[in-house]
Amino acid sequence: MTAAIPFDNSYVRLPNAFYARVTPAPAPSAQLVKLNRALAEELRIDPEALARSEGIAALAGNATLEGAEPIATAYAGHQFGHFVPQLGDGRAILLGEVIGRDGGRRDLQLKGAGRTPFSRNGDGRAALGPVLREYLVSEAMAALGVPTTRALAAVTTGETVRRERALPGAVLTRVAASHIRVGTFQFFAARGEVENLRALADHVIARHYPTVGAAPEPYRALLAQVIRRQADLVAKWLLVGFIHGVMNTDNMSIAGETIDYGPCAFMDAYDPATVFSSIDARGRYAYGAQPSIAHWNLTRLAEALLPLLADDQEAAVSIAQDEIEKFPQAFNDAYLAGLRAKLGFADAREDDLALARDLLDRMAANRADFTLTFRGLCAAARDHRADAELRDLFEDPRSYDEWAVRWRARLDAEGGDAAARGAAMRRVNPALVPRNHLVEAAIEAAVERQDFSVFEHLLEALTTPFEEGAFDPKFYGSPPAAPGYRTFCGT
Repeated sequence: MTAAIPFDNSYVRLPNAFYARVTPAPAPSAQLVKLNRALAEELRIDPEALARSEGIAALAGNATLEGAEPIATAYAGHQFGHFVPQLGDGRAILLGEVIGRDGGRRDLQLKGAGRTPFSRNGDGRAALGPVLREYLVSEAMAALGVPTTRALAAVTTGETVRRERALPGAVLTRVAASHIRVGTFQFFAARGEVENLRALADHVIARHYPTVGAAPEPYRALLAQVIRRQADLVAKWLLVGFIHGVMNTDNMSIAGETIDYGPCAFMDAYDPATVFSSIDARGRYAYGAQPSIAHWNLTRLAEALLPLLADDQEAAVSIAQDEIEKFPQAFNDAYLAGLRAKLGFADAREDDLALARDLLDRMAANRADFTLTFRGLCAAARDHRADAELRDLFEDPRSYDEWAVRWRARLDAEGGDAAARGAAMRRVNPALVPRNHLVEAAIEAAVERQDFSVFEHLLEALTTPFEEGAFDPKFYGSPPAAPGYRTFCGT
């Protein structure tokens, strides 16, 4: 059986200005590292065929399967606040689209398969480490319930790529609802190409937001839907301690998925100012800045959509402002709902946000671990004797004690079964996230010793993040001190 993929490509039916047709660069000696068999099944792709030689060749860029139409998409973007009118896929090649068993359309993209017309001075390749990082973190995010691109496969290429040093090359096959970004709209808006802008908006509505097509003002409704999805997404990031690291407008998906896992990381000790990215010297994309940056990015989207919102410029600006001003409340609602669930509150009360913020402030002042603190509350909600382990997470245990008195009073006022409450809390407070030291250990073993067992073991554990104790105990404990830890984008 051949490695057939049921392609059904819609993006290539848009005007030529949207993309450049490309041919992936061949890899001299491709080897399969990991195939996401469950995801392949969801996409109606035979995983057995994909794991054989023809399938591996396609995943490495050595062969083009029937129905694939490889392209590099065009987009612009604000990078660290500075607008670049042309960026585009510099090391990513969109093979085509498939329609999964759920009826949803997905992109299949090779990341690291060679140069494109948008590569500028880049080599178009990817190193093994960033490929494994994205595989681990994106699959962990999916298991955590955070909207995200997914990893279908990782292959090594048999060649080396030059970064800080020579590193083994690899290609990631990424799956996304689409790869359309805020920067895609900016690309056409900056050129004054209103008809292409309209074609893009119509494509996005049909693909991602079909219910708004019949709205009296469909482009306004589109903006409103994207704002709501992004508010919900960023709230989910904060609720699991995730830091994207490079929230440029070209890294914000119109579909509301987490995309482009470059210098991303998960926070250990809670601190809103946490930055891990080596290229974010001023903390623009710090953990606590992510909501305001999302708001800023969405304002750039609204600006790009102005020609579609109304014929009159002043009216268009008024519409855009009305919608953009709804972001803070949408984010706050989603974030507070998530905090209530993490703290075990089934109903809403006026002082819940103040109580949650007080805990977070005390965690920050005491360097308490984010994941362990909230996971520990699951047990403490059932039995106050579990407070002992929680107290040890705080440099001054009395800080937790003072807060816990008010937390328990809130739980008592609500009532309910303690065991059921604890179980509900365990479904939203993970025992395991892809902590930086765990991801780095998996990457080091693979890159330095060609040992992929550490990666495999960690990946398996990350697929069940709310279950505790089924895997290596070191996955679940306090992380080692790692002062000055930095992540890198991989280019």
